[in-house]
Amino acid sequence: MQRPILLSTPHMSGREQVYVKEAFDTNWISPLGANVTAMEEQIKAYTNANAACLTSSGTAAIHLALRLLEVGVGDIVFCASFTFIASANPIKYLGADIVFIDSEPETWNMSPQALARALKDAKEQNKLPKAVIVVHLYGQSAKMDEIVAMCEQYGVPIIEDAAESLGSTYKGQQTGTFGDFGIYSFNGNKIITTSGGGALVAKNPAMIEKAVFLATQAREQAPYYQHEEIGYNYRMSNVSAGIGRGQMEVLAERVAARQGVYQYYERHLGDVDGITMMPKLSDTVSNHWLTAITLDVKDLHFSPYVVMAKMKAANIETRLLWKPLHLQPVFADVIFYSHDTRQQAVCEQLFEKGICLPSGSNLTEMELQYVSETLCHVLLEELNVAVV
Repeated sequence: MQRPILLSTPHMSGREQVYVKEAFDTNWISPLGANVTAMEEQIKAYTNANAACLTSSGTAAIHLALRLLEVGVGDIVFCASFTFIASANPIKYLGADIVFIDSEPETWNMSPQALARALKDAKEQNKLPKAVIVVHLYGQSAKMDEIVAMCEQYGVPIIEDAAESLGSTYKGQQTGTFGDFGIYSFNGNKIITTSGGGALVAKNPAMIEKAVFLATQAREQAPYYQHEEIGYNYRMSNVSAGIGRGQMEVLAERVAARQGVYQYYERHLGDVDGITMMPKLSDTVSNHWLTAITLDVKDLHFSPYVVMAKMKAANIETRLLWKPLHLQPVFADVIFYSHDTRQQAVCEQLFEKGICLPSGSNLTEMELQYVSETLCHVLLEELNVAVV
């Protein structure tokens, strides 16, 4: 029986144990130590960011970025709708209001067209957002030239949610380094992992100094415990950073492996009727964290749920694309700007017909062949049923 082929599993290099042992041997197991310092330097060197702060999660990093931009009750933050809910939850932590922005077809990321309308309306209403959260979905960069230009025109800061795109570039520049802030995630399913964790990067090193202060309970420099503002327990431990330190050493290999997975699927599935690969934008390089496809439901007369069930029966894990946040019950009353007001929202169309395929950097060619052949068999079987 075929062993389970999972969507995206951790892939250790072996060096992680060395650095974790070092943390134990030196008894530095708190959110301080050589591993924390080293991994922050690795992130800066890899991304060319000016400053970096390790955090307990990518969500924590977004929360800190919003705090540093002084987002509060009654403020407005624009956010991509087609993303995981962690991109938006920190906005509500601070009591601010959200406006969701649709995707566009070429990248599946934030639509500059929809963003332009939203910013124009906000300006006319004297309600410009305190920030725009742009997401680089599944490793594909958003159209940063257009988005940055618009935000600069209106004086609105950008937070890049690069949780899924560490190692991806837009016109030669690392994602996460275009905006005022960028965040990365090291959750267990990401391209590299610290088990759970994240990082905040910024153009202004003083902002990262303040982030570290807030992330360590905002404790003042005093001979006693003095706190003059609300802080958080958001720093990554030296033990977790030991895992990340080893992972950062093989990041380039992990990116190449995920790109190889995408290329295999592209060769074997790209010309199959009913399958469309996630598009690649020119002048960008995706890390292809997850390989995502859409199924032409209209022609094949079935939904992704049928495909997923049959793949699961074959011991292959697949997953639907993100459910747009403006469709989530918790955000039922939130304003949403679509890419084209004359058509169904792009992110809704993608959600209705898209799935992610197993994409781990440790997948073998035999496993990729099995996934591809099984998917083709499922599509052929369902197409025959539909034709009959």
